[in-house]
Amino acid sequence: MSIIYTFLIRCYGVMLRMAALFHPKARAWVEGRKHWQEKLKGVLPADRPILWFHCASLGEFDQGMPLMKELKEKDPSVFLLVSFFSPSGMEHYQKREPIVDAACYLPLDTPTNAQEFIDLVRPVKVVFVKYEFWPNFLQALGRQHIETMAVSAIFRPKQIYFRWYGTFFRNALKTVQHFYVQNAESGQLLSSIGIDQYSISGDLRYKRVMQAKVLALQSSNERIAAFSQGHPTLILGSSWPKEEGILKEALPQLGKIKVIIAPHDVSEKHVASIQSLFPNAIRYSQLNEEYEESQLAEASILLLDTIGQLSSAYRYGTIAFIGGGFTGNLHNILEPAVYGLPLLFGPKHSKFPEAQLFLQQGFALEVNHASDFTTAFHSLLEKSEVLRVDMEAFMRSKG
Repeated sequence: MSIIYTFLIRCYGVMLRMAALFHPKARAWVEGRKHWQEKLKGVLPADRPILWFHCASLGEFDQGMPLMKELKEKDPSVFLLVSFFSPSGMEHYQKREPIVDAACYLPLDTPTNAQEFIDLVRPVKVVFVKYEFWPNFLQALGRQHIETMAVSAIFRPKQIYFRWYGTFFRNALKTVQHFYVQNAESGQLLSSIGIDQYSISGDLRYKRVMQAKVLALQSSNERIAAFSQGHPTLILGSSWPKEEGILKEALPQLGKIKVIIAPHDVSEKHVASIQSLFPNAIRYSQLNEEYEESQLAEASILLLDTIGQLSSAYRYGTIAFIGGGFTGNLHNILEPAVYGLPLLFGPKHSKFPEAQLFLQQGFALEVNHASDFTTAFHSLLEKSEVLRVDMEAFMRSKG
C-alpha cells in the first residue's frame, strides 16, 4: 500500500502542476514548494530547539495558536516553525499575532521529501493540528523517535483509518505519541483501531476566539460602527455565491436592517458579481477620510472587500449568516458566536461538531433556501438579545 499511496501522491502533484496553468490557487501551491530545501536552510537556526506545527490552512493555524503561545511563553528559546498545506494559510498567517518565527509550505508527502524535511528541521517536538496526518511524514518521525502529538484532533467513521483497507494509514497514526481529541466519538474511533493514547480536551478554537475578542475590544472600527449604529445588522460572513443569492432573494422581506457582506473570495471578479446583485453596496476598501459618517449611516449594505476585517466586525452585528454551509466547508462559526450573534448556515455541516452543538443549544438555525432563511432570520432577531447573553456565557464556559 505504501508504494501505491506514494504513486498516487506523485500523480496528485502532477495534476496540481497542470492545474497551476489555469488556477491561481494551484499556481501558488506549486510555486510555494519550489526549492523548498533552500528556503528552509535560509531560515532555520543552528542553535535553537525547533518546535514544528503543521496546519492545513489558516483555520487550523488559528486553532493551534493558543498552544503555540503557551509553549513559546513557557520556553522563549524555542524556534516556532509552522508548515501549511494550503496557500490561504501561508498568505494570511501574518495577519495574526506575530508569534511564528518561520513558515513554509509542507512538501508533497513522499518518503524522500519527508526524510529530507525532517533531517533539515531536526524538530524537538511536532504538533499536527486537527487533521492532515501525512503517512510518510509520520513514519519518518516515528523512525527517528521524534515526539509527535495531535491537538484538537477530530475523526469520523467514514475516514480511511476505520475502513478494512486502511491498514497503512492506521499504522501511520500509531506513530503519534498522543492525540488530544475534540470529542468522545473521536476517542472511541481511535480505540476501535487499537489507539488508546488519547485525551478528550475539546476544541482550542474556543480559547483562540476568546483571546482574539479581548484584543479586538481594545480598539474600534469607527466606520463599521457608524454604518451599523442604531439598526439590526446582518453579517454575511465568508460568503459564497449560494449565500449571496439567498440574501438577494430574501432581503426585501427582512425589514429595515443593515447588511455587511464579507465574501470568502475577495477577488475583483467576485466582488463585481456581488455589486451586480447589490448595486447600492458601499465597498469598504473605497472608503476614505472624507466619507461622511452621515453617508455611512444612510447606507444599507457594506461590502467588506478586504482580508482581516471580518472577525472583529462581528462585534457590530446582530445575526450572522455563515458561508460554506452549502458546500460542506462551513466557515468559522465561533468568531461570531463569541460576540453572541445567533447563527444561520446551510445544511451541509455534519463535519463540524460546533455546528451540531449550536443547533442543539438553540443558538443556530439551518436554512436551505430564501423562504426559510426569512423565517429563521425573524425568529432569531426576535430573541437576539436573550440569545446574545446566553451565547456569550456559553463561549466563556468553553474558552
